[in-house]
Amino acid sequence: MSRSRHKRTDELLLIPFLDILCSLIGILVLIIVVLCVAQSQQTNGRTPEEIERSKQYVEALKKEKEVQKDDVKQKEQLAKLEEKKKVAEEKSQRLAKLRKLLSTSANIQEMNKELSQNLIKELDNLILEIEGLTKQDSVLRKEIETLMAELKARQAPLEKKLPPVMVQPSGSGLAQGTKLYFVEATGGKLTVFWDQEKKSVLTAADEVVAADVGFNHFLKEVIKIPQSKVIFLLRDDGMGAYNKAAGWAQATYGYRVDQIGKLLLPGRGEVDLKMFKDYLGIMPPPPEVKLVPVGGTAAKPAAAAPAPAPAPGAAPAAAPAAKPAPAGTPAPPAAPTPPPAPAAAAATKA
Repeated sequence: MSRSRHKRTDELLLIPFLDILCSLIGILVLIIVVLCVAQSQQTNGRTPEEIERSKQYVEALKKEKEVQKDDVKQKEQLAKLEEKKKVAEEKSQRLAKLRKLLSTSANIQEMNKELSQNLIKELDNLILEIEGLTKQDSVLRKEIETLMAELKARQAPLEKKLPPVMVQPSGSGLAQGTKLYFVEATGGKLTVFWDQEKKSVLTAADEVVAADVGFNHFLKEVIKIPQSKVIFLLRDDGMGAYNKAAGWAQATYGYRVDQIGKLLLPGRGEVDLKMFKDYLGIMPPPPEVKLVPVGGTAAKPAAAAPAPAPAPGAAPAAAPAAKPAPAGTPAPPAAPTPPPAPAAAAATKA
């Protein structure tokens, strides 16, 4: 018996597909609602003092921009004053030449009577112009003195020491035994904190980040420690340095996103990590790293093994050359922005 052929006009039921589509749309809407709620709650945990300090910092930045604008105006006024002085000097020389011509013999004055009259008129015009320039010079000087006084009043005293920026643990979000290691990222440089008293500074150039012995030793040892995290302390101009350092850590040493955090710091004071004694990780630096005491600027070289004494009559050994970056070392890629670590909060110490 021959089997009956199916008709090609059979209809396809789309109801299961529409059910799946509606479920997917509902899940996306739920995710969007959760993200909006989380975004609106990001300011939780901020004290009114921190918000006030942030406002004061923004106002200080605005005042600094105004001072810079006044400085530019002052320089423009000084340049205009110099130009006016040159013009006045040139016209004074022309006046001297005209007077010399007028003091010639009577015969020449008679022959050039018409010319002399024109010269006298030009002389009068020049005198009036010089008088106007003199008055304008006094006005410009008064304006410059006013701008200088205002600029001096707005400038902060040089001897005033900036308050330190204290990093405080928030008290939640860290498991028992977690160790945090801190790196400060500011404009063009990175500062590695080995403990509460020692740190080292390096520039944030690509070739330095890839070849620096201390920074690579730091990343290599931290990744070996279980439950360890690297927290980057970001100044307002440190995003470029952070991207290079974090990108190098992820691309070269395999740091996960949850092992790298960032924390914005207000102000320009020294970083204070004293309140992180329960979570602060301590690592001995390599001998070739130049150390700087925390809170100071004087370089403190690390202790190194004494060099062997040269043999009698032998030439002194040459200093070892700096280790060049390995050929073909890729530039540090830009790191994806990880979520901020919930374990720390920055506050300016009054």
